[in-house]
Amino acid sequence: MSRRESPPPPSPPPQLLGVQRGQVECEDRPERVEPLSDAETEIIQDTWGHVYKNCEDVGVSVLIRFFVNFPSAKQYFSQFQDMEDPEEMERSSQLRHHARRVMNAINTVVENLHDPEKVSSVLALVGKAHAIKHKVEPMYFKILSGVMLEVLAEDFPEFFTAEVQMVWTKLMGVVYWHVTGAYTEVGWLQVSSSAV
Repeated sequence: MSRRESPPPPSPPPQLLGVQRGQVECEDRPERVEPLSDAETEIIQDTWGHVYKNCEDVGVSVLIRFFVNFPSAKQYFSQFQDMEDPEEMERSSQLRHHARRVMNAINTVVENLHDPEKVSSVLALVGKAHAIKHKVEPMYFKILSGVMLEVLAEDFPEFFTAEVQMVWTKLMGVVYWHVTGAYTEVGWLQVSSSAV
């Protein structure tokens, strides 16, 4: 059976005790994020080249795993929020389109890792669109990042060694930091008094 037909059991969502809609704990977003080294950038760009050759299929696998394991995320997608069957999701042109958009955004980030301002600008646009237009809870970016790392490690085990996975985890932390910065900028995130 393929991974799409028999997904692994859902991972528990990150613990956000005391956090309500539009709020996040202080420690969820550090003041700044450690930049990637030149060696880490090279590792990411090298491994991404293998992934991006199959970007649509990989993106579809990521989104299917995401929606199967975290069905509450489908609430933001009217065009496929009622889909339960992974095979139906795989055939959905709308899901494939969104998968391409996600993978192209990651591609833009990876291609521009040498230009922190460009990375920040791209991720600010993504964050603001998801905060203002789509009203997506920011925790879903962290969850999606984890799902993406799982799929990449499973689909490309020869490239995603333990060391490479650590570097990619750092990149996903950078992505999440920039995206949540955009949420903060538009006034989405506020510290919950019950979380302090």
